[in-house]
Amino acid sequence: MCTTCGCGGGEAKLDGQPHSHPHPLDHSALRPGRRRISLEQSLLAKNDALAALNRQAFLERGILALNLVSSPGSGKTTLLEQTILRLRDRVPVVVIEGDQQTSHDADRIRAAGAPAVQINTGKGCHLDAHMVGHALESLSPAEGAVLMIENVGNLVCPAAFDLGEAHKVVILSVTEGEDKPLKYPDMFAAADLMLLNKVDLLPYLRFDVDRCLAFARRINPGIQILHVSAQTGEGMEAWLAWIEAGRRLAMTVRKTAAS
Repeated sequence: MCTTCGCGGGEAKLDGQPHSHPHPLDHSALRPGRRRISLEQSLLAKNDALAALNRQAFLERGILALNLVSSPGSGKTTLLEQTILRLRDRVPVVVIEGDQQTSHDADRIRAAGAPAVQINTGKGCHLDAHMVGHALESLSPAEGAVLMIENVGNLVCPAAFDLGEAHKVVILSVTEGEDKPLKYPDMFAAADLMLLNKVDLLPYLRFDVDRCLAFARRINPGIQILHVSAQTGEGMEAWLAWIEAGRRLAMTVRKTAAS
């Protein structure tokens, strides 16, 4: 598991170029006769320290950073494309794309009109603060920008890794089971907002919306929930309003910190 030994073993790549991400565990410590040690705390502590540096950089520049997390196939990238198309003339948007392989999603995001950096994690199943920090150096987002971090499709490991974001936003599509919040509680507990996506498909599915929302609030009573469809545009203005409110707050905090 990631939080125990550090996932990966392959080399992460930033826009196709090798990106150093050394495996932190000496597996010889687990051989018979050797003292067993736990590295979860130190692994996460290192990540949290780097996340704090990212967060400070966002604070100083008034950047709203959102960590978008979901299962594969939730419609996360399509939703992000539509968000950029609607938002790009109102605020600057930049994107960090996380996938194990390919640059397909970053290509789609650039075509939608936003600068994007692709991180390929190889065998890794999540982004970490170190990767995000290096991607920021390539993106150089403007003051007051909105940074969208599309994490690797996975509802387990990304819950444990702070990237320095202001909010985790979990996307759950109605083509998945309504019990996902109960099956993956750490992610829904960590998220501030849940986007129930693909609601245009509800007439064709047996998906109990009320049960899904009740399960999400059982795990996280304070979670905000919006119903959205990237295909029809339903709920998109509410989603954009949520983003813009967060951006205004980030700008206000920057001005306060600078004074």
